[in-house]
This record gives sequence, C-alpha cells and structure tokens, in this order.
Amino acid sequence: MEEHVINAVRRSVIGKQVKALRREGKLPAIIYGRGIEPIPVLMDLREATRVLGSLSASALVKVNVDGESYTVLVREKQRNFLTDQLTHIDFQAVSMLEKLRTRVPIELHGESPAVKTFNGILVTNLDDIEVEALPADLPERILVDVSKLTTIGSTLHVRDLEISDRVEILEDPDDVVVVVTAPEAEEVAAEEAGAAEPEVIEKGKKEEEEF
Repeated sequence: MEEHVINAVRRSVIGKQVKALRREGKLPAIIYGRGIEPIPVLMDLREATRVLGSLSASALVKVNVDGESYTVLVREKQRNFLTDQLTHIDFQAVSMLEKLRTRVPIELHGESPAVKTFNGILVTNLDDIEVEALPADLPERILVDVSKLTTIGSTLHVRDLEISDRVEILEDPDDVVVVVTAPEAEEVAAEEAGAAEPEVIEKGKKEEEEF
C-alpha cells in the first residue's frame, strides 16, 4: 500500500481568526481519536491538496506533527462552495492493532460484452461498501471487472466482490453492485427519476464554529 504523508504543526488559532491563516495558504485541520485529546493542526494547503486530492475514505495517511506521527483516516473534507478549495480536514487517529469500520469505494474496470455487443447500459447500484478490518488490511478501493457481464440483465452482487479474507464486508451479500440493462429500460428509469424534484440538504460546519 502506498504511503501518504503530510507534515503539520500544532495550531493555537481557532474560530474566526483561522480565516487569516487560509489567506496565507494554510489549511486548518483537527486530529481526534480514542485515547488522545483533539489536536488542532495546520498544514500547507498545496501539499495537503496534492496528497489528499484523490484519496478514498479508507486510505491511511501519516500526519507528522512537531516530531510525532499519527496514522489517520480522513473523516471529513470541508470545501469552499464557490472555489471547491479545501478549508478544513477532520482526521481520525487509528490504532494499527484495532479493527475499524469504514467505507471503501468501488471502481469499475474492463469492458462489458453486453455493452459492446448488445448496446446495453451499465447501471451502478453501489458506489462504495462498508467493511471492517485492521487498518493495514484496508483496501483503498475495490476493483470490479465488468467484462464478466456478457448479456442484458447480467448482474454482479456484493457476494461476487473479490476481496481479501482479512476484510469483512458488512453489506447484504445479495445487494446489487452493477447490472446491465437494455437501453429502453434505462430511458424509462431516467424519466421516472426526473418526474420528482429531490430535496437537497447541505450539511456542514460554519467556519465560526470550527476547531
């Protein structure tokens, strides 16, 4: 597993004064976890964006803080709604000896014969799954080979996922991960989905209340 490392320093500034640090190219964050007091830290925005940009929720990160090292998971990324720039990170410190639960993204690869030959449409039902494992055994993503989907109606379920026996999947084995549908069936589903306007609820912390 690739090692992801970020350097940080302890941060004494909190609340509204954090805005000034952001203008200087700094990114505030907090490290929390069982057995440790929450640690407000400060990172270089460019370095943190480079390291964290493509990481999944199950990727381990090593945060070096003033000579101490913490193995963490990224639990929340806050962004500026207008610029999409990172504004705050929540890190959860983990013990390498204790199992934990997190969600691992599913990534499709390969080419489905049903799509190529019969003009089928791949419909993804699950983008990630919840698993439990020791931190060192957590996969950053689960690859799903769609070349096994040969006909319209071909389906891959959670039970079909190829994953280490050191990782326990906590989803229903019968849940559908991806299925190939006929084009007309996909069009009907799209029309039905568009018939009702969903209610969008944004959740997030106010900068004035952050730690």
